[in-house]
Amino acid sequence: MPFAAKHQFGEMNGTRVSFVEKKISENRMKFLKELLESNNFEVLVQEEKRKNEDDPQLYTVAVTDLMFNPVIWIYDRKLRTKDGRIVSADYWFQKKETTKPQYWESMWD
Repeated sequence: MPFAAKHQFGEMNGTRVSFVEKKISENRMKFLKELLESNNFEVLVQEEKRKNEDDPQLYTVAVTDLMFNPVIWIYDRKLRTKDGRIVSADYWFQKKETTKPQYWESMWD
């Protein structure tokens, strides 16, 4: 799953927000919510409407900080884990548990 091409804004529950990710699983939603809240963001989560009862429940995650853009925050090394490590793109996408910020190392994995 790549980063969104554009910084997406909108409204959620009457509040202007910067969307982080849309139509994601519950596990992904919980991961992002915990990570963003530990970085002092106010996180809003909204359940997506399901077409059928059999469809999995999907979520939209957003933050109230309109300046937040995941691409900038990750590559500028502004996001941290709970224990203070720098969040890498691989960590953000839950590909690796390590947080080494050398993005070029993951290009050949």
